[in-house]
Amino acid sequence: MSFSPESAETLALQALAWLSGNDELMPIFMGSTGVSVDDLKTQAGDPAFLASVLDFIIMDDQWVIAFCDAQNLEYTAPMMARQVLPGGEQVNWT
Repeated sequence: MSFSPESAETLALQALAWLSGNDELMPIFMGSTGVSVDDLKTQAGDPAFLASVLDFIIMDDQWVIAFCDAQNLEYTAPMMARQVLPGGEQVNWT
């Protein structure tokens, strides 16, 4: 599975919608990122913001599993989509 920038943004929007419907995780996301409800509305189309949504979800394997199960996605999909969005390039330290 590979992602174009557009399909990665679509997956990230799905992740944001899933997160918005999660009463336990959404406050944690908002608290850790400092976004407000208004920010969510205005930044939902920003690829860098969408990358932060995926960054948040991939911090915890259980969140990845829950999101992917809800969306019927492979568990690698959020990370693969994240790599396509701004700042997701793999860094080679050698």
